Amino acid sequence: MSFDRNVKIAPSILSADFADFGAECRAIEAQGCDWVHVDVMDGHFVPNITFGPQLCKAIRPHIKTVMDVHLMIAPVDQYIEAFAQAGADFLTVHAEAGPHLDRTLQAVRAAGAKAGVSLNPSTPPEAIEFVLDRIDLILVMTVNPGFGGQSFIEAMVPKIERLRAMVGDRPIHIQVDGGVTPLTAPAVVAAGADVLVAGSAVFRGGSVNNPAPYGENISAIRNAVAAASAGTSV
Repeated sequence: MSFDRNVKIAPSILSADFADFGAECRAIEAQGCDWVHVDVMDGHFVPNITFGPQLCKAIRPHIKTVMDVHLMIAPVDQYIEAFAQAGADFLTVHAEAGPHLDRTLQAVRAAGAKAGVSLNPSTPPEAIEFVLDRIDLILVMTVNPGFGGQSFIEAMVPKIERLRAMVGDRPIHIQVDGGVTPLTAPAVVAAGADVLVAGSAVFRGGSVNNPAPYGENISAIRNAVAAASAGTSV
């Protein structure tokens, strides 16, 4: 998997039809997404329960791009191997989820996945300053984790800028999750993000039987970023 900073759209299947995940994954890929984002919640670290390793294993054959698994669980270490074996390309853990982040990141890479670290809105960039060389992806939560459909927290834009400066020329993706829409995407990309997680903003208006709106929604985000970069308006 080669590294580049081109903007990638990673729809979160938290907003998909839970009864038809395989078809939903195929549909969003056919409509132009770059990665498929899987939000794993445990009802403990965050106030919701979603998916486990078996769901990841079941949808893996339906995903031809990148399966990007975000572990909102604590403790996390004992589940790393299971999610890696389920086929995760990226495994993102929360900096707040355990006392030994460096050890956790080593375990992710040893299990064969690329290692991501997520930061809650109140967690400063300095929390990962000394583990940057263990990281392949930084996920900036632009909402409080646990639910889809929340509003974007504007204060996270300067946080993304600080993280981008910290990353420098390291091959580390900066991902943003929460409230990403055509209105908010340009600001986070300008700040340094290159992977945009979007749930309801992608899945709104479509279905596996009518997937064209997925493509239209993905294109709307891309076009907004491109227009802002070119100094024009959509």
